Amino acid sequence: MRKFVGAIFFFLLLGGWARATVINVEFKFTPFLGDPEKDEKVTTVPGKALIFINNVPTTEQEVNADDLPVLFEEHEVAAAVWVPVSSLGPVVHKGSNKLRIEFTPNDPEKNYRAQLRWASVTDTTKEEEEPGSVRSTNQANEGIDDRKSVKGKVVLEREFTADFAQDLPWHHYPAVTSLTEEDKQKIAGVLKTRADWFKPDFSALYKALEENEALKVEDVRKAQCLETVYKAGVRVNAPAAGELDFALTDGPVVLVTKKGSALFGLDEKTFAPIKDEETQMCAGLALSMIYPGKVMVVRQPNGDWQIVL
Repeated sequence: MRKFVGAIFFFLLLGGWARATVINVEFKFTPFLGDPEKDEKVTTVPGKALIFINNVPTTEQEVNADDLPVLFEEHEVAAAVWVPVSSLGPVVHKGSNKLRIEFTPNDPEKNYRAQLRWASVTDTTKEEEEPGSVRSTNQANEGIDDRKSVKGKVVLEREFTADFAQDLPWHHYPAVTSLTEEDKQKIAGVLKTRADWFKPDFSALYKALEENEALKVEDVRKAQCLETVYKAGVRVNAPAAGELDFALTDGPVVLVTKKGSALFGLDEKTFAPIKDEETQMCAGLALSMIYPGKVMVVRQPNGDWQIVL
């Protein structure tokens, strides 16, 4: 009877774990010097890491020379770059995706070691028993790409599934393989329409801010910071088509930047005349969300273009 009850308990646990839902996928990247099998710490290699999801650039991060601990009995190196996929927004598709990290060290002649680790994060915790220890974890599908001797730029890729992501219509649009002059003019027109939101009574701008969960639009309205900086002479400038650079991504997204400067002309100098720090911070944050240094657009089935990121 005891064995029968134990068997039922085992299968209940197994069934509960099988039903665990993946709510995130995490990637950890570290370029370093040292031997994690022997050393308690390793030293990261300084350089720049570019993170792409589905060939779309999402993050650029500087890696400095720091001492990082070697963790756990698995001799896991702490992360220099951490990428929680669930925080990356609509660039992540429901279903299959691909992450790519391109790391360029400051010293192209020095040999180093590069590790990319990944794991799925679930909504259920399980216990893993090892000789002499029990570990609770909510991670599954763990893996590692360990490049033990690298010189110069390194590129690491990993496909992953994100059933927790949004399924948006534009995720299913066909890949953009070329741009006509008409396309470029239409994209410039979309940017001009957005730039025109920054004018009294700012209703279109406030509406766009309402859709951004990272900012409380009512706080911006109450502070009247947009109105204040507009009266002080701050303006948003729409670039002409000839000033734009376009990068295809082998998918529906086209990356749009402006040659030599921020896309809408906003930078630190823009808010220099504003002496009140709270007003400067409020307006700077709100405008940066609507007028970033680059945007990503997709071509809709009717041929019109839409800003999606």
